[in-house]
Amino acid sequence: MKKTVLYDNHVALDAKVVDFAGFMMPISYTSISHEHSYVREKCGIFDVSHMGEIYVKGSEAEKFVDYIFTNDVLSMNDNQVLYGMMCYPTGGVVDDLLVYKVNKEFYLLVINASNIEKDYAWILENNKFDCVTSNESDNYSEVALQGPLAEKVLSEFTSYDLKELKFFTFDNIVIDGIKYLVSRTGYTGEDGFEIYGKHQDIVKVWELLLSKGEEYIVPIGLGARDTLRFEVALPLYGNELSKDITPLEASLGFAVKLEAGDFIGKDVLVKQKAEKTKRRVVGLTLLTKGILRHGYKVYFEDKEVGEVTTGYKSPSTNESVALALIDRPYDKMGTLLKVQVRNKFVDVKVRNKKFYDKNYKQD
Repeated sequence: MKKTVLYDNHVALDAKVVDFAGFMMPISYTSISHEHSYVREKCGIFDVSHMGEIYVKGSEAEKFVDYIFTNDVLSMNDNQVLYGMMCYPTGGVVDDLLVYKVNKEFYLLVINASNIEKDYAWILENNKFDCVTSNESDNYSEVALQGPLAEKVLSEFTSYDLKELKFFTFDNIVIDGIKYLVSRTGYTGEDGFEIYGKHQDIVKVWELLLSKGEEYIVPIGLGARDTLRFEVALPLYGNELSKDITPLEASLGFAVKLEAGDFIGKDVLVKQKAEKTKRRVVGLTLLTKGILRHGYKVYFEDKEVGEVTTGYKSPSTNESVALALIDRPYDKMGTLLKVQVRNKFVDVKVRNKKFYDKNYKQD
């Protein structure tokens, strides 16, 4: 298994380390619930150096990225970030990703750690344009600084006016004398930043930011990263998205611009939107005690109508809730369903899939 450049730091902090996407990664340092609450209330820093980074450069870089990406690349400004997906011709998802536009001839694609080899093979296979791609994943490390105090913490170590860095934009920012690529993005539903740099520079910024002290910031593991994203209905590839689940079925139509570009899989999604999807991701509330888990089957009377994609007891609300892919018409708000938990059935109700309000900095 691979180790990120911060592995020794995690061990020194007594992190519980597990295998994640082939990397030795911290699942928690104290407890998932404690770390989750810290990000909601103060600030946390995550090692996300396992993520993948792909360069696309050349005279037709813009055309190529627009061809493989569901969101509207052609309308992007320089230093803007967009969220979206790469799709198969079937409409199923290769991966969800962030696209960073440096300029029309240079894009950075940030992809999921578990999909790096598959994604890059897909990118190479479909590059019929005048541009070159390179897998830069081994050359980057990354940390995410997330929470309502993120701007305050980072501003202590840079002269850059972070208030000028708008949501879903990025810039090259000098932090304690070292230049990093910093975007105002994240995977928690809170304000924050994702910071990319050379390996040893990321070790420096990790230690620098944590020097602010526990009054402001603590390290956060991947366990809380998952509960945080789940509460605000951000998808996880392999759960809410897959080669068999389209973006529209995942209720992520905001990141699919059917009126712009001509991306792979668009014709299937146009038809799916016109005819309405046969299923979609919704929220469920468990009406009894317990916790719903990924893979549990959902029923209406004796008919199987869906499957839980992610389930937790929400640390922020204390409710047992889940995201689930449910067949129509059983996806309607307030519909009473049952979930099979081992050898028994528990009652659930369809609800809004956002269990906690996002707190992004939008101005």
